[in-house]
Amino acid sequence: MKKSSIIKIGKNIQQIRKSNGYTQEKMAENIEVSVRYISDIEQDRAKPSYEVLIRICNLFHVTLDQIFSEYLSVKENKSLEYSIAGYEKLSKQDKKTIEHLIIYFNKK
Repeated sequence: MKKSSIIKIGKNIQQIRKSNGYTQEKMAENIEVSVRYISDIEQDRAKPSYEVLIRICNLFHVTLDQIFSEYLSVKENKSLEYSIAGYEKLSKQDKKTIEHLIIYFNKK
C-alpha cells in the first residue's frame, strides 16, 4: 500500500479512459467538465471532486476501488478489469474471437 498522504490516481483514470476508447475531449463532454481539467487530473496536477469521481465511475461503469486500488489494503489484480473495460463496445465478431481465445486457453 502506498503512502496515503500522496495519492495519485491520474494514471488509473487515464488508463480507464483509454481502455474505453475515449479521448479527453469526449470524456470531458460526458462528465461536463473542461478538457483542461481532465488533463490536469490525469497528470495529477488536480484532484477530482467527489462529484466528478462519481461521474467518471458512472460513465465507465467502474467502482472507486478500481480507481484507488493501489492505495487500498485489499489488493486484486485490476489490470485485467481495465483491459476488458471496453468489452461491451466491441463488435460481435471481436467478442466471439475473445470468447474463443478464453475457451482455448482454459483448456490448456
